Amino acid sequence: MPHFVYQALQAGGGKVSGELEATSRQDAFAKLKQRNLQAFSLAAKGAEASSAKETTAASGENVLTRAQVLLFTEELCELLEAGLKLDRALQVIEQRQDKSPLRHVAASARQSLREGATFSAALKKASPSFSELYCNMVKAGEVSGTVSKILKRQVEFLTMMGDLQRRVTSALIYPSVIFTAGIALLVIFMTFLLPQLTSLLMKTGKTLPLATRMLVAFSGFIGAWWWVILITLVAGALAFRHFTSKGEGRAWWDRAKLQLPVFGPLLRMRFYAQFTQTLSTLLNNDVSLMQSMQLIRNATPNVYLQDLLERIAANVQDGSQLSRAIQRTAFFPPTLVDIIQVGETTGDLGAALERSAKSYDKQLSIVIERVTALIQPAVILMVALFVGLVAYSMITGILQTVQGLPKH
Repeated sequence: MPHFVYQALQAGGGKVSGELEATSRQDAFAKLKQRNLQAFSLAAKGAEASSAKETTAASGENVLTRAQVLLFTEELCELLEAGLKLDRALQVIEQRQDKSPLRHVAASARQSLREGATFSAALKKASPSFSELYCNMVKAGEVSGTVSKILKRQVEFLTMMGDLQRRVTSALIYPSVIFTAGIALLVIFMTFLLPQLTSLLMKTGKTLPLATRMLVAFSGFIGAWWWVILITLVAGALAFRHFTSKGEGRAWWDRAKLQLPVFGPLLRMRFYAQFTQTLSTLLNNDVSLMQSMQLIRNATPNVYLQDLLERIAANVQDGSQLSRAIQRTAFFPPTLVDIIQVGETTGDLGAALERSAKSYDKQLSIVIERVTALIQPAVILMVALFVGLVAYSMITGILQTVQGLPKH
């Protein structure tokens, strides 16, 4: 049983301190009250050391991956639905995990609960990997008494977001491999094979075709100045990264990404799916519209979209309907505006957004398939074009040189 260290006032006004055993912080207060003591300081024994450890862990070992957050939520949801109390459920998770960071997270959250903290506050203290959105969802569940239901929806939400991330990443793997292989092939050819072929052709004394001479000159330039090119590319990449990492540069780049020919529609569709899914989840769990908009804004990494959501929230706060505020931005599709308007009319905006989220999730899958189908042949065609030009230049030079040789 936990031990609590206390400082309290006696009935006569004198101060007294000591420690006692209690099942929880609330139980400790009750026992002190039975002794006619009014506690003004109460903490679990060793809480200060525990707090220091938690602070260190939060910046290191308590950092969780997306998959670990999902696993923690799934296990906790299952245990709560099985009838276990929150403290016991966290203890089971702590015992299940061996060297996983989840063990430290469960232990830290359990300790905070015993000290009287709410579960949402305990999660926020236990690990920085629990986002503000996640903690506020749990807080809404605490208020409504539906923590297990909230966690179940969080599992669905995190699974959907993880699946979305995997699909986008998978769509880019094959084209990236093809492009990298093509570039590597060209570098090897231009650096090793081309100089040897050029040396043989030059020994014949014949004038090489223009295309071959240009290729040889280009190869020579790369061979002589590769270090300058490399430094320039690295410096340019670092300068671009610095420019787009903050201020107006980041806002410009975040907006430009949404307008790219191929990836722009994919990024916009992904945002529509995330926006509708997150907003529906929050509204269905009794989080106010204004608070929901603020949470979504804070969870959105794109600065341009953050400003967009801020303007929508400001219009809603001024008395405008959400559908009207979204329509003014001219960024969201008209169908989404209509769906939100219907939800506002029927008084069930959360359900309307949930249906819309499923629709956008399907549309996103279609967009990803189309982008993948477009990128793969485009990259292959581009690599084939470069290789073909190099091969044509060399073959033309070889044929012309051979034809110019004296016949015996």
